[in-house]
Amino acid sequence: MRPTIAFLFLGVVSLSAADAPLRALLVCGGCCHDYAKQSVILRDGIQARANIQVDVVVSEDKGTKPWFPMYESKDWAKGYDVVIHDECSADIKDMTYVGNILNAHKNGLPAVNVHCAMHSYRTGTDAWFEFLGLQSSGHGPQKPIAIEFTDTSHPITEGMANWTTINEELYNNLKVFPAAKPLALGNQDQGDGKNATAVIAWTNDYHGTRIFNTTLGHNTETVADERYLNLIVRGALWSCDKLNATYLKPYAGPQGRFETLAAPAKPAADAGAGDGKKK
Repeated sequence: MRPTIAFLFLGVVSLSAADAPLRALLVCGGCCHDYAKQSVILRDGIQARANIQVDVVVSEDKGTKPWFPMYESKDWAKGYDVVIHDECSADIKDMTYVGNILNAHKNGLPAVNVHCAMHSYRTGTDAWFEFLGLQSSGHGPQKPIAIEFTDTSHPITEGMANWTTINEELYNNLKVFPAAKPLALGNQDQGDGKNATAVIAWTNDYHGTRIFNTTLGHNTETVADERYLNLIVRGALWSCDKLNATYLKPYAGPQGRFETLAAPAKPAADAGAGDGKKK
């Protein structure tokens, strides 16, 4: 009788573990975006679509050097299954600090990189861009972007239909690294009869770690778009190798941590300097 009871008990434990939510950390802050609103939209949109508990750390710093003290520790991401980088930190160049971020991902922590994360941590090396899988240096005007999914067989984009955004920023592509795999292109009218096309969604293999990236997400209306949130969710689950029915369901647990970091007492000289727009 005892072996049977033990078997049933282990079966219950196994089922419970399978239904346990993933834990995500969403990091937002820096210049040029309404992170106070967008962080909440992203958190709620993700949790409404996936079995993921989202903790949020958002900086009120509006410059290009928002400092997140957690990154000073090598163990900053302990306990998380995926990190969503939505920082706008172009002028953070401290290699120890940036190295702590990258080492967590190099050692197996999946990531989703959103919009201005592509223009962050410009240290004068390719370290951050290798992590992203693509290097971008700027963007053109705010105009609608026509999105074309070029790899419709990929689990992230499977079943997704092309669409055209509201006014958004099309980030340029200076370099696409060998481990990156484009999933979608964006085409935008640049004015004077000129069009620009660039990769706007892709995956990257970063030393064996799955990374999903999209340059979309400047304006709050875009971030709140159902199609955008679906893309972010599928990218996050894919990065964790959990893009399946078990996790494609709303999160039903307690709300995660929401931490707001106060802006510096004296605004940085580069506050509002922009998120990489070409001059």
